Amino acid sequence: MYIFILAFTIVVDYFAGIAIQGSPPRFRKGILLISLLANIGVLAVFKYYNFAIDNISVLLGYIGLPAKIPYLSILLPIGLSFHTFQAMSYTIEVYRGKQKAEKHFGIYALYVMFYPQLVAGPIERPQNILHQFYEKKVFSYANISNGLKLMLWGLFKKAVIADRLSIYVNTVYNHVGSKEFNSLSYILATMLFSFQIYCDFSGYSDMALGAAEIMGFKLMKNFNRPYFATSIRDFWSRWHISLSTWFRDYVYIPLGGNRVMFYRWVLNLLIVFLISGLWHGANWTYVIWGGLHGLFMVINAMLDKRSGDKPVYSSIWLNLLKTIGIFAIVSFAWIFFRANSIADALGVIRNIFIWKRGIFLGTIQSLIYSFFGLAILLCAEIKNEYYPRAFSFSKSKYLGVRWAYYLALILIILELGAFNGSQFIYFQF
Repeated sequence: MYIFILAFTIVVDYFAGIAIQGSPPRFRKGILLISLLANIGVLAVFKYYNFAIDNISVLLGYIGLPAKIPYLSILLPIGLSFHTFQAMSYTIEVYRGKQKAEKHFGIYALYVMFYPQLVAGPIERPQNILHQFYEKKVFSYANISNGLKLMLWGLFKKAVIADRLSIYVNTVYNHVGSKEFNSLSYILATMLFSFQIYCDFSGYSDMALGAAEIMGFKLMKNFNRPYFATSIRDFWSRWHISLSTWFRDYVYIPLGGNRVMFYRWVLNLLIVFLISGLWHGANWTYVIWGGLHGLFMVINAMLDKRSGDKPVYSSIWLNLLKTIGIFAIVSFAWIFFRANSIADALGVIRNIFIWKRGIFLGTIQSLIYSFFGLAILLCAEIKNEYYPRAFSFSKSKYLGVRWAYYLALILIILELGAFNGSQFIYFQF
């Protein structure tokens, strides 16, 4: 059934692109609107219909009216939000005149259904990927080598770090209020979830980029060491780059961006992040998560406005404090992202700030394994962030050193990885 949903949007957008390019200007906006409504309509039905019914039922209950609106017994197709946004970027770019309409139906379908990034991104733009489908692909040792390295590193992040951390995080967050947990338990679970979701999602992105590179395709980079950010704006320039730039180009700038009065600028920021939160899931927890980041961005904007052109003092230690501070507020926002309900999120926050001594450690062996993986990740990220030209095992000119590194990483994955059938977190979006 779900392949027909994908086929429907592909057909609509394929013909919409051709019609937009070949129609007089007065008709183009209407054709674009039809295309966007078709895509958003499919997304709304499958992802938000039952969520809307729940909220309407609550409102009707408050005023004493019976709620007899039927629910839909449907499952959310994997990756629906991702390929919907990728399809929408195509018709928008054709409308703006920045991309020629694709006449080859198979090529356009491949653009939407390109398997490495179909279910969890990165959300590609037509200018980057469409022309690559026409280019002749030849065997390239460099492409295969680089692609396999990326896939191996992504698998390490997923199996050794993300899936190991999920054991502790799920134990705490799925039993909020248990007397077995205390303040440090919730703090540790929240911090570990920050690393879990990063390694889970960036691990998938690494494998997607690697699989594409093996075949000779270059996808856009989706993560750039976000936890080294020194401001919340810096964080969003590093985290899920394909989505943040999508919202920037197709929502924030059309709303007026920062070329408007300050209060409208604030509103634009809040709108973008609230929509971003809702994009992630049909639950108020995601909306609150997006709202918190919108609030953080507003505060960031106000501080930037206040400082103006004044020189900003900077030092290694000050940047370190900023990085720790950004990690702390991002981790706080992740509470709402991970919690099963608003009540659970508030329960986690309450238990963090109402201090209780002691700590729940769960399975010590699993924590040790994941901390070992985190140590390797941290060393690699520090090296790439601050010393990009320093010695690299994977790029050593000595064949023995490179293969020793690859084999060590494979052995670590096999011995320390958690192979429990855990899905990637962003598959649900």
